[in-house]
Amino acid sequence: MEIRQIKAETVTQTVKKLFTDCNYFIGSDIMNALQKAQADEQSPIGKNVLSQIIKNDEIASREQVPLCQDTGMAILFVEYGDRVVIEDGSFGDAVNEGVRRAYIDGCLRKSIVSDPVFDRINTKDNTPAIIHTEIVSGNTIKITAGGKGFGSENMSAIKMLTPSYGVEGVKKFILDTVFSAGPSPCPPIVVGVGIGGSFERAAQLAKKATFRSIDTRNADERYARLEDELLAEINKMGFGPAGLGGTNTALGVNIEIAPTHIAGMPVAVNICCHAARHASAVI
Repeated sequence: MEIRQIKAETVTQTVKKLFTDCNYFIGSDIMNALQKAQADEQSPIGKNVLSQIIKNDEIASREQVPLCQDTGMAILFVEYGDRVVIEDGSFGDAVNEGVRRAYIDGCLRKSIVSDPVFDRINTKDNTPAIIHTEIVSGNTIKITAGGKGFGSENMSAIKMLTPSYGVEGVKKFILDTVFSAGPSPCPPIVVGVGIGGSFERAAQLAKKATFRSIDTRNADERYARLEDELLAEINKMGFGPAGLGGTNTALGVNIEIAPTHIAGMPVAVNICCHAARHASAVI
């Protein structure tokens, strides 16, 4: 396979479009889930809330305006082909320029501060982005991008379980995390779960899980069943749409896994609100 050259501007334009699109247009997986939840919801108030959410997303799409005021922190999962060379710049700079143009030109809220504790000065262009890169075989670049709001991000958690906790311990931690979050993350939510790896890998997997379409299931039937069990238990909690009560607290639970150490079983839970923004493109 020949080495392929991709111009930095191509990366920038792709990233700009991804972040503009994911903030204006809700994914079909989320819209389908919202419509199903609205049809199934047992609470009249919850049913009305879901109708308003659907209407909001339709207006955002039609008028091409942000579907939520929190347009999120720019996060990307990149599958970078090992036969690709970036021309006229670096990949990281090209990505951040795309984010900058999307948030400035697209009138998206800029939410990033340069220092987390002391200065907390807004960077005014929503950069820098967080870029998770996996080197893969090939001469293409696949980018999955999303704007992660922090009303739900702040409700996330990680715990370094040991193997003795077993599957019941895993379930308890996930359910306890969601229950503690209550109405704060703008339900109905998407719950991303990362199990395995190390401390940081589990958290990365949980974030990646929130980017996975909720109309898909884990390829391992055991984890697919666990996704279904967790979703059923979460929807029994009764928080409902907007936390006003109802039978639809979550739209989906996605689990991603990785090999881990014999002494560990880390579990991370990344909660995402119903504005589960993500979009993908291949260059």
